[in-house]
Amino acid sequence: MDDPVLRVQSQLTGRDRVLLGWLYDHGVLTSFQIAQALFPSLDFCQRRLRTLYGLRLVARFRPQRADGGSYPYHYLIDQLGAEVVAAGRDERPPRRDHARIQRRRWTSSRTLAHRLGVNGFFTQLAGYARTHPDAELSEWWPEAVCQRAGTFTRPDDPGLVRGYQPRVRPDGYGLWAENGVTVPFFVEYDTGGEQLSVLVGKLAGYRELFATIGRAWPVLFWLHSAARERNLRRLLADTPQRIPVATGVRDQAVSAGLCPAEAVWLLPGGGGQRWRLADLAAYVVGDQDHPGEAA
Repeated sequence: MDDPVLRVQSQLTGRDRVLLGWLYDHGVLTSFQIAQALFPSLDFCQRRLRTLYGLRLVARFRPQRADGGSYPYHYLIDQLGAEVVAAGRDERPPRRDHARIQRRRWTSSRTLAHRLGVNGFFTQLAGYARTHPDAELSEWWPEAVCQRAGTFTRPDDPGLVRGYQPRVRPDGYGLWAENGVTVPFFVEYDTGGEQLSVLVGKLAGYRELFATIGRAWPVLFWLHSAARERNLRRLLADTPQRIPVATGVRDQAVSAGLCPAEAVWLLPGGGGQRWRLADLAAYVVGDQDHPGEAA
């Protein structure tokens, strides 16, 4: 019997496989995000996406703007693409309705803008790494992986530690490498819809995680306005966290033509100086290596 997974694998490039894995893990990416992260030009990206769409590896939709017109194509994993990813990872095949469920989830989700924002943070890092040979986004894990027991532990950790299930619900975890240093980090992507006290309250889960595993990594708050950042920093100053926290402002970064890898991060008590993501390696407690393997 002809196996469609085997038939299509010979037509895939390494870049295709990275993209399919991202869509499988992180849900949805726009054509602009994919181009920035993986391709030398938008035109080249769109041509390749049309090929992958024709092979039924990816699906797509195009939301309409309230004021007329439409957004760029949004891409999701299609069923065959999900099966290719699972086979490449030596995992059990996904459910037959996996792609349909994911498509329904993201085309109707009220959290689509937030998800695209989180994914945009990481694709900006990937795009920076693509054009800077000394930089690499080594890991990018979604919220679901971060919540699995043992995700951030090592084989030589005690059994109770390895069985610990984190209570934190970060928007993503990443491992950034640049100029010979590595920085594990968590991202909290803020849309301005939550009270600042809620953001500060999230740090309790990180304190518990770091105390359990005996290591600590920066928690990055990616905020939508300078006023929001000022107010959050005021709250952080009033309630010392004893864990590394940094804040950055999306509008300012965009206006300055900067991405999260560059000098956009403020540290509590650090004055007004902005630091690069790689500079935050100085605030990693414990080792800077890969924290563990996704369960």
